[in-house]
Amino acid sequence: MPTFSIDLKEGKLVKNSDLIVGIDLGTTNSLVAYMKDGAAVAVKDPDGKSALVPSIVHFLPEGGVLVGDEAKEKLVSDPRHTIYSVKRLMGKSYRDVKGFEQYFGYQIIDEDTESLVKIRVKDRFYTPIELSAEILKALKARIEGVLEQPVSKAVITVPAYFNDAQRQATRDAGKLAGLDVLRIVNEPTAASLAYGIGLHPDDNQVIAVYDLGGGTFDISILRIEQGVFEVLSTNGDTFLGGDDFDRVIMDFWADQNADLRSLLETDKGLRQEMRLLAESAKKQLSSSDWFEGRVGERHLEISAQQFETLIQPFVDRTIDACRSALRDAGLQASDIQHVIMVGGSTRTPLVKRSVAAFFGREVNDSLNPDEVVALGAAIQADVLAGNQKDLLLIDITPLSLGIETMGGLMDVILPRNSKVPARVGRSYTTSVDGQRNLKVAVYQGERDLVAHNRKLGEFILRGIPPMPAGLPKIEIHFILDADGILRVRAKELRSGVEQEVEMRSQYGISEEEMALMLIDSIQNAQSDMAARALLEARNEARSVLLATDRFLIQNAELFSPEEKAQITAIAGELDAAVQGEDKDLINKVLEDLNTYSAPLAHRALEANVAQALKGNKV
Repeated sequence: MPTFSIDLKEGKLVKNSDLIVGIDLGTTNSLVAYMKDGAAVAVKDPDGKSALVPSIVHFLPEGGVLVGDEAKEKLVSDPRHTIYSVKRLMGKSYRDVKGFEQYFGYQIIDEDTESLVKIRVKDRFYTPIELSAEILKALKARIEGVLEQPVSKAVITVPAYFNDAQRQATRDAGKLAGLDVLRIVNEPTAASLAYGIGLHPDDNQVIAVYDLGGGTFDISILRIEQGVFEVLSTNGDTFLGGDDFDRVIMDFWADQNADLRSLLETDKGLRQEMRLLAESAKKQLSSSDWFEGRVGERHLEISAQQFETLIQPFVDRTIDACRSALRDAGLQASDIQHVIMVGGSTRTPLVKRSVAAFFGREVNDSLNPDEVVALGAAIQADVLAGNQKDLLLIDITPLSLGIETMGGLMDVILPRNSKVPARVGRSYTTSVDGQRNLKVAVYQGERDLVAHNRKLGEFILRGIPPMPAGLPKIEIHFILDADGILRVRAKELRSGVEQEVEMRSQYGISEEEMALMLIDSIQNAQSDMAARALLEARNEARSVLLATDRFLIQNAELFSPEEKAQITAIAGELDAAVQGEDKDLINKVLEDLNTYSAPLAHRALEANVAQALKGNKV
């Protein structure tokens, strides 16, 4: 492990502290935990009441930001500027979230591209990374206030099904919040560590982790053998959770009050107020047979039996997912030795009974289900700090490895602190029509621009068959062995053209230099993120401008002179914006162009389909 840590205020190396915090960055709530007197402890609010920080960010009219409980209060009064469930959007493109816009009260920019999703707040455009960083900053401030010392290192948990893009987005959010993210840990792995499962080298068992949170459900089947956690299967639903329990309570009340349903459809403030009351009902009915409350002048009530009848279909869906996960793992319910319950919604008695009945054993829920993942992350952090002497730590990569992409951006393929040996691949394509060669330049470092990182080498993949931009499929693989030897392989899949080079990724860098590079990346995270956002906006705009030119030429006869003049004028505005330094302006004009051109594109598609079918019987 490195013997240096970072003092961000002073910008220098200090002797390594044992303190590494564990963070559960959740869809509904987030927590931070640390090891105190040999036990994991979740950090509570100043009143000592709750460790939960609602994963909600609110943008104030004067430009400030609220996070957590203060932001949650704005869900009722100002929903358009209050961002929640941002974890659902991490590492996702517009196409990934298409069809789910109704789940969000704020504006997600709907463009038909593969670009990562952006959230519009007034005239600014935010990425999920920037919004998640605000939540992480709040968690960092909370623990620093309790411990009265700076915190700069963390372990952050993610769902087991998170892909590489989502994990990298989580790392980037940590960096933007001023944290060196030492490890990204699967949530079910963290939960099992919190229960002491997998901490001993002789552990050998199969467990199920049932995680039912506010907005998501997942079931993971893990095999733990000699300290190694292997995810055998995962299943679940990213739009199933306690929020659905709240919603059916609201629907139940709306059915009992004739005028309420129409009001809920038009009054977002009333809807949020009623949702919060439904949430209170759900919580109370976990330990009580009856709930009653008021919204305005309306008296609302529900019994525990009625509640269980309403949520039975959702619980059944989670059990179906458990059945599928077992089938995918090739196991029976009797093969599972422990069932761990995670997420606040598992407090519901019907959930506990149903899961216990399915697996044929009592569930493990002795730890606070809201805190268990954060506690496990703190234990993993303690292992990384070297405080658990009987556990073997696997070698890791000291710095991120990646390649240069358009605009001089660093695209990380193998993140810092990945386990070694490792093999990771990613797909790319060409940016110019007829491109026959592709330069692959390999860099090492933590900055967003390759100009600030260390170049390891480059090679050229030659002989790509000439095709339109975006059509070639080029896979680039990084293969890093236990001795730090990096092999980089590039292959164009359609033609089979392939090339491979070998380089030593760590040669010539001392531990001190690596630590200084890390300090540099965290201190410049804000400016790096701004530079990356601007370059990505320019790259996207240039691609759209090229596509717009082709579109007008190919379909000129379909549009009126006024339509062609308007689309040309907006394209001119976009071209002018690309020359400037305002990424929000570029994104705004991009949105204007996409909004105006969408109906024209549909008309062109219909005309082209009709032409293709002309004279053919269908």
